[in-house]
Amino acid sequence: MMAACEAVAASATLATATERAEEGAKAATTGTAASAAASGKAAVPSAGGTTVKEAAAAVTETVAVTTTTAAMGGAGAARSAAAAKLLSLSGVFAVYKPKGPTSAELLNQLKEKLLAEAGMPPQDGNKRKKQALKIGHGGTLDSAATGVLVVGIGKGTKMLTSMLSGSKKYIATGELGKATDTLDSTGKITEEKPYDQIKQEDIEGILQKFTGNIMQVPPLYSALKKDGQRLSTLMKKGEVVEAKPARPVTVYSLSLQKFQPPLFTLDVECGGGFYIRSLVSDIGKELSSCATVQELTRTKQGPFTLEEHALREDKWTIDGIAQSLEHCMPLLSVEPSVKKLKTEDSKVQAVSSEDKTSQVKEKDGVIGTS
Repeated sequence: MMAACEAVAASATLATATERAEEGAKAATTGTAASAAASGKAAVPSAGGTTVKEAAAAVTETVAVTTTTAAMGGAGAARSAAAAKLLSLSGVFAVYKPKGPTSAELLNQLKEKLLAEAGMPPQDGNKRKKQALKIGHGGTLDSAATGVLVVGIGKGTKMLTSMLSGSKKYIATGELGKATDTLDSTGKITEEKPYDQIKQEDIEGILQKFTGNIMQVPPLYSALKKDGQRLSTLMKKGEVVEAKPARPVTVYSLSLQKFQPPLFTLDVECGGGFYIRSLVSDIGKELSSCATVQELTRTKQGPFTLEEHALREDKWTIDGIAQSLEHCMPLLSVEPSVKKLKTEDSKVQAVSSEDKTSQVKEKDGVIGTS
């Protein structure tokens, strides 16, 4: 009697396990998964042969294999869909660059994150090798600077040149009384001068000299090149580098926002090829002292603003960028290619003076100075 009960119970267990195997096979998304389920079911011995416990264990193992294979098939299909969506993205959007990485390093971080999400292998960065994911940025930010970095993806990389020549807005904090070799806080102090005599009205009184169409000498630590190498790279190697000649640049507006000696904060809107570091240094010299940039944030580039358009790292996803492209692309059709100078006597439009020699080819796109 007891043996009969055990046989009935065992048969019920075997039937349940077999049903689980069938369900697992139906859930499989590939032929491999379905074949594994069918083979597993066929291999289950009858209750009259091997013990029912052993049979049930065999079916349970088949269920596990089938479910795992089905899940792998589903994940593979999801990765394929994600890769297809990533490679279909095309346009221009903006990301937030924090202090620390260079613009090129940040671009590589963005690319690696997107490729990993799509299940695609990382790209080796070989310039001559065609890249599956085409991505680049327009308008380089210094490593110590923060703010809007415009990025092109797919065919959008061809639109980055217009970003180089478009207007940009910055909030810059300078420090009086100190000069560095890089013209910002990352460099070595090269000079110190008194600044106690400088008043707020002194700074406000000279800003007009730096507004409009002016001439500016680019900093030695910059992306500009000599014999195919960046000036900043040559400087770091200890080589003697001559300053580039002054070139025409455009400042649309310039105002003093705050003055708490030795610090002063400027609100600047300028055209392409303009260096905020050079501006702050020149202001210090004009005040019979010296000055260097302590903080720099790009708040706007072309139509892209820091508050509304710059994606933070948690939004660096395929869907996040797709949504941003949809939101940002209409902006490009309304942004004027040239701006009017915000001066009383200016009645003509100022054409951008971006120096084409300052545009630098990086691993993945066109990059310009700022």
